[in-house]
Amino acid sequence: MIAETRPAPRANMSLALRAWNIRRKALLMAEVQGQGYIGQALGVADVLAASYFHALDYRPEDPEWEGRDRFYLSIGHYAIALYAALMEAGILPEEELATYGMDDSRMPMSGMASYTPGMEITGGSLGHGLGIAVGAALGLKRKGNPALVYNLMSDGELGEGSTWEAVMSATQWQLDNLICLVDFNNQQADGPTRDALAVGAEAPKWDAFGWHAQTVDGNDLDALVAALDAARGLTDAKPRVIICNTTMCKGVDFLEARDSNHFVRVEADEWARALDVLEEGKPQ
Repeated sequence: MIAETRPAPRANMSLALRAWNIRRKALLMAEVQGQGYIGQALGVADVLAASYFHALDYRPEDPEWEGRDRFYLSIGHYAIALYAALMEAGILPEEELATYGMDDSRMPMSGMASYTPGMEITGGSLGHGLGIAVGAALGLKRKGNPALVYNLMSDGELGEGSTWEAVMSATQWQLDNLICLVDFNNQQADGPTRDALAVGAEAPKWDAFGWHAQTVDGNDLDALVAALDAARGLTDAKPRVIICNTTMCKGVDFLEARDSNHFVRVEADEWARALDVLEEGKPQ
């Protein structure tokens, strides 16, 4: 559903520019601490832009509005990316950017719902977000609330048994108000995801469990918009998943080229360079 309650400021801004702004804000926040999960933030920026500025129904001035679509961040260490999106959406003030990770900040390095407006759940330990989303989606259905629940999770969480329990539960309850977004960047702390438990094509697994499954290039905004529209427009009484193949550190080529980007080591002089590279690729 696309409602008129979506934020009005800068309404004509392209999704490409929204995604660019999210990347830039994430870089600026990571520079404050000199570290952070910047690889994930740069990689998932397009998914967040398409979600917040094409699909989600919310009111920036009222983050607790009962009719809002819920966006759950299962992967708590991606908080820096969500903070950037929440700033871009007008839910968090950009003036707080410099407080990222500081004592008494509303933006701790790992996302916590009790601290941050727009942060719906405290993400991590990994593998729990989808189960929470299933409960929320079921609760909304029983209340007659037409809002949708989006759950952003990582490819590493596909190796968690609790994820697949949630997958089965969502099918059992015919949760057609649940859309799961999987950031598949093929990197985990211990190495490539494909070398762990996520072997083979993902969509057929979800399809076998009774979900409507799509796989897209998670850095292609047109593909993301089409996939979100298909998921929201589906009339079948089943949950939906979009597997988003993303590139870590997308938009900053010298960081993209590094072998391991799960936790990027960025030297003090490289932050300015990263911002310069990003600026060169700024969309019109």
